[in-house]
Amino acid sequence: MKAGITRMRLQDKVAIVTGAGTGIGSAIAQCMAREGALVAVNYVGDPAHTDAIVAGIGKQGGTAVAIAADVSNAEQVASMLDQVITRFGRLDILVNNAGIEEKHPFLEMPRSVWDKVIAVNLTGPWICSQAAAQQMVKQGGGGRIINISSVHEDLPMLTNAPYCASKGGLRMLMRTIAVELAPHGITVNNIGPGAVDTPMDAPLKADQSEMHTLLAEIPLGRMGRPEEIAELAVFLASDAGAYITGSTYFIDGGMLRAAGSL
Repeated sequence: MKAGITRMRLQDKVAIVTGAGTGIGSAIAQCMAREGALVAVNYVGDPAHTDAIVAGIGKQGGTAVAIAADVSNAEQVASMLDQVITRFGRLDILVNNAGIEEKHPFLEMPRSVWDKVIAVNLTGPWICSQAAAQQMVKQGGGGRIINISSVHEDLPMLTNAPYCASKGGLRMLMRTIAVELAPHGITVNNIGPGAVDTPMDAPLKADQSEMHTLLAEIPLGRMGRPEEIAELAVFLASDAGAYITGSTYFIDGGMLRAAGSL
């Protein structure tokens, strides 16, 4: 490397970011690509947003490929991993970002909603993490697994029991496999966002009363930006995060610390 040239934090690392078609996942994929990673942008459904992300990364000189896969389907996850290895030769970083929620009062919660949310939010990261870790162990050199969790791995949220249960489960999944995978040089951590300004929150932003209530619970007085979550993910994936494993890093404007204090 020539003097004066700063090496990008994820230079030539290969990353999979699940659920990267919009919101936080999109921001992470783009940020990692800007830092030199070769990125597999995972999605389900309409590929339009994902294709635009991949094209945008390419225009900025980065490298990305769009791969459709339902993270709760082991066969589709295996196919995604095969495509990544065929294209890039290895896997260094997995970001388990894909997630869903559907709110109902607990007494009225359909079993089908519970099953679907747990399948995507908890079983999906289990499937993806196992497949990724097996590849990382096979190729050697360690790796990074980063789960996008939520403040709701600690903080209850009324009418959202499956979502909260999935995030609480993700915390213990992370803590357990962090210990198991440490001898292989693989770190595992959670990022727990609070309220983040994404398309999912458009209805909330449109309701001034609800927004006022939300912002009153956040000491910093604003929603987070997807790019802020992405920067934390890049840090944990970089060499600077090599000695960090087994923990959740909340990025919530102080929401957890203020909960119940007003």
